[in-house]
Amino acid sequence: MDITASIVIVSMNNTSCLFPCLDSIRKHTAVSYETLVVAYMFSEENLALLSRKYPWVTVIRSDELRGFAENNNLALEQAKGKYCFIVNDDTLMSMPVIDRLVADMEALDENTAAISPEIVFPDGRVQTCGRGPWTPCRYLRHYLHLVDETKQTRWTMQKGIFRTYTLNGACFLAKTDIFRQAGWFDPTYTFTPEDIALGTLFSRSGHPVYVDADVRITHIANATASRMEAAIKPTRVRGSLIFYSSLRNIRPNQGTEGCNRLTYTLMGAFIWCFEALRGLKYLLCDCSDRTPESRRNRIMREAAANVRRSIFTKRTTKEIFTDYYNLVRKR
Repeated sequence: MDITASIVIVSMNNTSCLFPCLDSIRKHTAVSYETLVVAYMFSEENLALLSRKYPWVTVIRSDELRGFAENNNLALEQAKGKYCFIVNDDTLMSMPVIDRLVADMEALDENTAAISPEIVFPDGRVQTCGRGPWTPCRYLRHYLHLVDETKQTRWTMQKGIFRTYTLNGACFLAKTDIFRQAGWFDPTYTFTPEDIALGTLFSRSGHPVYVDADVRITHIANATASRMEAAIKPTRVRGSLIFYSSLRNIRPNQGTEGCNRLTYTLMGAFIWCFEALRGLKYLLCDCSDRTPESRRNRIMREAAANVRRSIFTKRTTKEIFTDYYNLVRKR
């Protein structure tokens, strides 16, 4: 039987989110599909539980340090569906999201690369409903929490099916052939902005991206600071600086060869200064481990210091993540 959709989920040993996500997929999906779960750093106990409770899931073990892009690519290389449905494990469906998006794609132009639903938080607030072009200036404004993606523009917050510019990696459906031609997710980016990079590549190569605002999925999106923030944040910043300084030469497997040195230096200097001020702020706060707030202050101060150390470096995003991850785990 032909497979319509290959559902790809990466989960970092988080069955409390993964299992409800799988249940909602099973309940609300009628098209033929396969489900590929990348079990990232799973315990043997949780691996056995996943296989026992969800025998229809193909489990792909990932026991080495990898980011979002690399982990997804492990499953994408095995995908047999006409479409690939990328979805976070902390999402829930209350409607036939995949069925609706597949029907949309069948009706759109054959060059269309991907389509997303409206993505909302559990309280109903919109996280994204389309995304416009991201530029160095927009990224720096976002860094200062000055970007609101829920404002209506030609690319966002429209009604029905409309063309957008780029993607939110929490959930989208892509045409497998076009996705494969793009090289899947770019492993240059270990933690962001692999979704924005992919959507930008699609749009620039003549493969438009759409949103169906009448289709909705809930993204729990836990925003609390974990101790791994000290490893994840410098990785995220380094990847973003590479992408935004390479926008004129965007391509698959970007690496650092396309970076504009002046753009990178100016953006990096801005972020270095900002993180120095942020580090000073947390230095003046209680950074003991006596309370949750003091523990958060310590994590954020360490993250700010690691960002500064990682901006003007030749290390890849994966090398940065590996170095700081190992330091955090030793404690």
